[in-house]
Amino acid sequence: MRVSREQAAENHERILQGAGELFRQHGFEGIGVAELMKHAGLTHGGFYGHFTSKQDVMAQACTQALSDSARQWEEMLAEQAPEEALAHIVGMYLRPEHRDHAEAGCAFAALATEGARQGPEVRRAFTEGLREQAGLLAHAAPGNTEEARRSRALATLAGMVGALVLSRVVDDDALSRELLTATATALGAAPSPRGRATAKGRARRKTGARDGK
Repeated sequence: MRVSREQAAENHERILQGAGELFRQHGFEGIGVAELMKHAGLTHGGFYGHFTSKQDVMAQACTQALSDSARQWEEMLAEQAPEEALAHIVGMYLRPEHRDHAEAGCAFAALATEGARQGPEVRRAFTEGLREQAGLLAHAAPGNTEEARRSRALATLAGMVGALVLSRVVDDDALSRELLTATATALGAAPSPRGRATAKGRARRKTGARDGK
């Protein structure tokens, strides 16, 4: 049965949303086309009515995920003073909750290392996403010149992504949280209340004091 144009667009969006989540959770190589279509509630055979290849859906899913993040940052920038918005973005990004939910988080932190080994479509998606996000951060970054603000924005973005990647790969939760907190502080965002409480709890346990709760 032939689907309407509206239904086809809805199906396409559903595949992309699911692909973005599954790729971020399992990696590009951890999910196949059949699984993507099953997750979207569609048949395997319908895939090529929406995409030319797996690389195509990978690139489109990354573009969408990175654009979604950029829109969230844009909203923060519109609602707050630039320096407050930048601190808020950094603080929100470097939270344990973000670390623990890769499927709903930053595509750079979840997929960039794999993306470096992919084809030109996927690498182009990451390149354009980086330009967009760095451009937004540059609007909020301190600096007396456009070049200085852009440099600060790139360094901030690189620090955020790198810290999140490292926080996920280590098997020591205390060290993982310490990475997030240290980077957030260095980039201008105060540690989260939960992060501070955890740090205090560790200090009390080290001194033999009871961790009152």
